[in-house]
Amino acid sequence: MSTGALTGLKILDFTTLYPGPLATMLLADLGAEVTRIDAPDRPDLLRFLPPHGPADAQGEPVGAVYSLVGRNKRSIVLDLKSPAAKSVVTRLVRSHDIVIEQFRPGVMDRLGLGYDELRVAQPGLIFCSISAFGQTGPLAQRPGHDINFLALAGLSHHIGRAGGGPVPLGTLVGDVGGGTWGAVSGVLAAVIHRMKTGEGQRIDISMTDGALLMNAMAATEALAAGTDTTAGGHWLNGGTAYDYYETADDRWLAVGALEQKFYGMLLTALQLEHLDDQWLAQGEDAVDQKRAIAAAIGAQPLAHWRDVFAALPCCVEAVLTPTEAVRSDLFAERAMVVPVPVKRRDRTSGGPSPSAVTDATTLQVGNPIKLSACPPRYDHVGPLPGADTRAVLAEAGLSEAEITALIEAGVAGQS
Repeated sequence: MSTGALTGLKILDFTTLYPGPLATMLLADLGAEVTRIDAPDRPDLLRFLPPHGPADAQGEPVGAVYSLVGRNKRSIVLDLKSPAAKSVVTRLVRSHDIVIEQFRPGVMDRLGLGYDELRVAQPGLIFCSISAFGQTGPLAQRPGHDINFLALAGLSHHIGRAGGGPVPLGTLVGDVGGGTWGAVSGVLAAVIHRMKTGEGQRIDISMTDGALLMNAMAATEALAAGTDTTAGGHWLNGGTAYDYYETADDRWLAVGALEQKFYGMLLTALQLEHLDDQWLAQGEDAVDQKRAIAAAIGAQPLAHWRDVFAALPCCVEAVLTPTEAVRSDLFAERAMVVPVPVKRRDRTSGGPSPSAVTDATTLQVGNPIKLSACPPRYDHVGPLPGADTRAVLAEAGLSEAEITALIEAGVAGQS
């Protein structure tokens, strides 16, 4: 296993689904040792979400996104509702310095695994909680998904076209922008604080808080001027020339020519120099300008405009499909699509370290954090639940007999 910037950090990962697992994947890529705690009776839904990647050793399909967010991690199965599991986690946390969890507020406390309990075993513990609305506040116990976070943060109000209502984005802005990156930033800030003071701490990450930060421009307008950004009425949501325009072959161009020099290049390429005085046009004043731009772009296919704007650095690019994006030279050169070893383990193998049954690779999205001295590692795709139970518990000091007893009692599990 290669080293990285975060080598030496050991994380117990109690998260499921997407924002938390994606955060711990990023940390694992950078060298942290991440052990995922899987439940014996509540499988992560991502495991079954199509499309499926390489199957497990018994031919069962495994969700490709599940294999992605589990990358570089180990997995143990523990029934956290069992009193015996509390003792196991306490032993594990003595050799781990970070816990990341994504339960509803109060669940870890009810399991006897809250911050106050675990820091007795590990005084320097960093305990990061990711939740929908935060550990405190009137909505702390309310469930939510990304679309709810964006709604309550005021972001959905100005997404979409004027008169058409909000539209679902197809990507998880609150989950990733607020949850994933909030957790990564918070954990690393806490690590630096602990390096200076020796003090651990609790981190409270609300995905809705993060969504409000993602909506900071509109929120600042509301705070400073008492006005609301409207759909299709802002300079970044379709109220200006900054917009998407359809080509003759039903494809789209993304026009981001905000600055005057870029706007001038755009007009020259479209032979619309007479619109030069409408650079800052917005709202109703921009209707004729946008209609002229749309007509010019709509007269030619996407390939024509890609050739034209390849030579003009004015923030105009083709709207790619996901398939085109992951096959593009851009992400190949940036090492953002990488081959990752599969290394599925054979469930029928005996002993504490079942052997890998394949050394095939699969393509996954890479880590966007590019460090020159210690680049991200891509050791293996996400393991099956319990693939490392025996090894991890043995490292925590449990004997072979203790581990076997836990497995036979259903407290622990292995794949």
